[in-house]
Amino acid sequence: MAVTALYGTEEPGAGLTEVDICTVEINMKYEVIPSIVCSVCLSFGLIYCFFGYRCFKMVMFFSGFMFGSAAVLFLYHKEPVLNEQLGTETKAGIGLGVGVLCGLMTMLVSTLGLLLSGLQLGSLLSLSILVVIGQFHSLTPVWVPLSVVLAASITAAVFTLQWQKLFSIVYTSVFGATTVMLCMDYLVGTFVLPDQVYDMFCQVAPRPLCWFHWAITGICPVLSFVGVLVQWWFTANGVSHTEAAHKKLKKHGKRHKYKEERPRPQRHRRRRRPPPLKRYAGDVLAPSYLQSLQERQMGTGSSCSSVSTIAHTLIDFDFETGSMVPLTAASPVFTV
Repeated sequence: MAVTALYGTEEPGAGLTEVDICTVEINMKYEVIPSIVCSVCLSFGLIYCFFGYRCFKMVMFFSGFMFGSAAVLFLYHKEPVLNEQLGTETKAGIGLGVGVLCGLMTMLVSTLGLLLSGLQLGSLLSLSILVVIGQFHSLTPVWVPLSVVLAASITAAVFTLQWQKLFSIVYTSVFGATTVMLCMDYLVGTFVLPDQVYDMFCQVAPRPLCWFHWAITGICPVLSFVGVLVQWWFTANGVSHTEAAHKKLKKHGKRHKYKEERPRPQRHRRRRRPPPLKRYAGDVLAPSYLQSLQERQMGTGSSCSSVSTIAHTLIDFDFETGSMVPLTAASPVFTV
């Protein structure tokens, strides 16, 4: 897509006089891959702007993904040796790998994701304001815009950690509106707003913005304001990322507690009988021994109950040893 933005000059008589006329000549020959990327970014920008807080985990992931990818690209820019030695596919793979790793970290650790979101929010707001101010005043030396961006980023990060829901909604709305603005800038054919930021940090006099540039720039604050209102009153109303995390932990705790408190089924153990004692030949009392006991009792004048007591004692003794057969079973029956 080729577009020319010209500042025409005219020659009335003897001198050259600059005429501030911005002419735009748009050639509708879009490249395939940049156009697809622009369309996808435009869709994500609208989703961010109006449904960003609903997709909190996705926002946290892309926050870390963009931070990691931007850090790798900045490293390539500052180290030309790496940029020359590594191939395009290798650099793209490293950037995607670092971005995915940072995205997973920010998605799992919400505090880290909110911190990076606050830094990005402060950077977007400060850069937008500095680009507008740079059209009317000189921003020199270079530490002035850097200090403003750093201070705004730290302040926004602290506020985001303090009031998480409010500034998460503001961040998603501002980021979505900025993405839509850049996509519209590309579709119109100028794409000069990123150049304004680059010229500001390189201490180059920025090119004046034409009326359509100002119209595209105005998309960002208007769409941000509308996005904040829509999310606060409609899409994010009654939704909280902290309550969702607490409910998940509470549900997991209840499930674990139920497993602990659930009575375990007791196994019914059968009482084992003691093994029967093996009898040997010496275990049976000899009839002669019983007869001698009887004669001894008769000799001392004991009653019949004594003999029965002895017989019962022998039977009880035999029961305690575990045998089910009385010892007197094999003895002859006698009467007194």
